[in-house]
Amino acid sequence: MKAILYLSLMLVVGACSNQTTKSDAFGNFETDEVIISSENGGKILMTSFTEGERVTQGAIMAVTDTANMVLQRSQLKAQKESILAQKAGLYAQIAVSDQQIVNIQKDQTRIQKMLSEGAATPKQMDDIESAISLSDKQKKAFSAQISAIEKSAEAIEAQIAVLKDKIGASIIKAPLTGIILEKYSEPGELATPGKSLYKMANIDNLTLRVYASGTQLTQIKTGNQVKVFIDSNQGIKEISGTIAWVSSEAEFTPKIIQTREERVKLVYAVKIRVPNDGSLKLGMPGEIKF
Repeated sequence: MKAILYLSLMLVVGACSNQTTKSDAFGNFETDEVIISSENGGKILMTSFTEGERVTQGAIMAVTDTANMVLQRSQLKAQKESILAQKAGLYAQIAVSDQQIVNIQKDQTRIQKMLSEGAATPKQMDDIESAISLSDKQKKAFSAQISAIEKSAEAIEAQIAVLKDKIGASIIKAPLTGIILEKYSEPGELATPGKSLYKMANIDNLTLRVYASGTQLTQIKTGNQVKVFIDSNQGIKEISGTIAWVSSEAEFTPKIIQTREERVKLVYAVKIRVPNDGSLKLGMPGEIKF
């Protein structure tokens, strides 16, 4: 009986020893989290998802009220039409100036002939030339007013474009495919620019961040395949991962390492990209074999 107990104990110790020596580094799974925010102020009219739901990129996540912006856009459009309507009157005045110049030029021709025959005075010719110059200046003034009107219309059009963009931004869409981690707002609440609505992340691929010693760096190279181990209901599960990043600078072991001796060691952070088959969760511990 003692022999059986001794043999069983040795098997357990051997298994634990094998598991201990099997892994080269330890860490936790993480991913890049994205905060979805409102770009506009206004009442939140709709939110589409709750925590834990999967969202496809481009899906509508929330809608904010745009009534004020729509009214402002309508007002600007009316202002633009009113300003542009003034152009018609100015073009008509330019046409009148053109006709005046034509008529005066005819008089100029007659005065020149009369002047050569001694039937007119130089003052009459000066008056004709002054009238032509005045009509030409009026014409240029009307053209300048038309240019100013067009510039004003362009400025209003730019404001309309800004409002159009803001109205479009009131429909908040998912920037990526992922899972809703947290939801911060509900319909009926007031949104402000920059107000957080959701936190989400893509968990199709997770990152296992581990810390390696300087002596292990020779085994680590970006792009290399490594073995990743996690706990499962069936025991230790092995998954293949790829080294995605290795820190170029050493740091003291993070405080998540419990013992004082481990925390004072210099280590290098390493990120391993691991495809998620559904068994990986954020914050889950993992181990790797280089």
